[in-house]
Amino acid sequence: MSAKLRIIPLGGLGEIGKNMTAIEYEDEIIIIDVGIMFPENDMLGIDYIIPDFEYLLDKLDKVKAVLFTHGHEDHVGAVSHLMKHVKAPIYATPLTAGFIQVKLQRAGLHKDIRLNVIQAGDVFDVGSFTIEPFHMAHSIPDCVGFGITTPVGLIVHSGDYKFDHTPIDGWPPDFAKLAEFSQRGVLCLMADSTNAERDGWTPTEVSVSAAFEEVFGDAKGRIIVASFASHISRIQQVANATYRHGRKLAITGRSMRDNVKMATDLGYLDVPNDLIIELEQAKKMPPSKVTIMATGSQGEPTSVMGRLAYGRDHRLSVEPGDTIILSAHTIPGNEETVTRIINRLFQRGALVIYEAMTHVHVSGHASREEMKLLINLVRPKFFLPVHGELRHLTQHGRLAEELGIPHQNIAVVENGTIIELTADSLEVGQRIPGGYIYVDGDSVGDIGRKVLRDRERLAESGYFVASISMGKNGKLQGKPDYVTRGIVNFEADFYNGLTENIETMLDRHGQKPKDHLKQIMEETISRFIYSSTGKRPMVSAILQ
Repeated sequence: MSAKLRIIPLGGLGEIGKNMTAIEYEDEIIIIDVGIMFPENDMLGIDYIIPDFEYLLDKLDKVKAVLFTHGHEDHVGAVSHLMKHVKAPIYATPLTAGFIQVKLQRAGLHKDIRLNVIQAGDVFDVGSFTIEPFHMAHSIPDCVGFGITTPVGLIVHSGDYKFDHTPIDGWPPDFAKLAEFSQRGVLCLMADSTNAERDGWTPTEVSVSAAFEEVFGDAKGRIIVASFASHISRIQQVANATYRHGRKLAITGRSMRDNVKMATDLGYLDVPNDLIIELEQAKKMPPSKVTIMATGSQGEPTSVMGRLAYGRDHRLSVEPGDTIILSAHTIPGNEETVTRIINRLFQRGALVIYEAMTHVHVSGHASREEMKLLINLVRPKFFLPVHGELRHLTQHGRLAEELGIPHQNIAVVENGTIIELTADSLEVGQRIPGGYIYVDGDSVGDIGRKVLRDRERLAESGYFVASISMGKNGKLQGKPDYVTRGIVNFEADFYNGLTENIETMLDRHGQKPKDHLKQIMEETISRFIYSSTGKRPMVSAILQ
């Protein structure tokens, strides 16, 4: 009996972000993408989230290659975290390789990892797998999907895509390659599900250029455009509009400046030498002659746009008459944060233009008619929706069934669920343990839900510290010192009553071990605060 091919989604299925998939056959594993996910509103203090790849840690010698579809953060953002463990070569197209190289250099890993630059149309072998990258249009240049010939059949991974006939880089999807895969016979299609609820076709990227022309023509003051730092196509469109309207372009935000330099050096950005100026120079120019590009389209508090909204950026401030363009779709879960940023910018006198108002952004992902076209082009035996929340995966699976793929040949699964394939069968196997790995500064994986719950409680109710002096007999000596943060000041009667409670509890339990006594004191204080105020702050008792 021949071995089965195993597909193990480690991120991106059941969520938007941290895309990562392992494909395993016998003692060989290849990995597709290693991305991050942005934190949700209740993940206080978290910088970002990476995939849980514990499944791989006892199989590191089996990993033969790490493949990347494109350079967006949700596909490459966690590369340095993985490559601290994995020593296999990386394969990526030139622009994607540029993004990855920057991340590896920052992590001090660039000398240890072999980074192979590939092109759409190449064919190369990795162990038992033959890899064929093929071009797909997305919202970033150099995006590819992969045809992967395995010992059990041909797997096609779409990558992020839309069927854009007029992309900014002039390179439409490789329809011929998709049809050629179909002629060979595709065992399984893994396809992007992000817009599975959206009917019709996703508009072309060129339509954004027309919207920019209108906004730039109307703006009398500075124009500030917020987008993802990796959105090279959007940066090109902004640069083009800036040039046509006689403005100069300043780039602010370290990640965006680094990416602009890298993409220009590689030839993916075509910008006149004198168009880009320093921010300090832009501040001295007439507002009508200035465009500024910044990060923060998702309302991240530490991004340039987040700092501008709250007046915390030491180099730049919003001025009445500014036109601010948020050129990005709001990631699910970020709606509240983005709305707050928009309102703050309006308060500061800016005209804010965003997706709901005019066509300053289009999705980079296929809508339902394009999804149908991909399935009909490839005609796979089995279908695995990827890249989306469960509702997106489910709708994509139903669409595939409408197109004639049998229900039993479609696997709608979430992260960690193992799919086993043979030439004739698809089986949904066990689900391996896994969860969110939180990155908080230099801490990776050390913070769990308990810490986040504590942070939520601190944010909601503040904290209360009681410093209690005890004699050798366990009795209270003097009055405790109380320190509060995030709590409305209490009256003197409150503190007198609390002190009496503490004294009573020490009379009863003062001779108990300090660890036990500390717990009793914290419970006593917490109950007293709740009975007096209805609040449950974090409580800490310091026994001296």
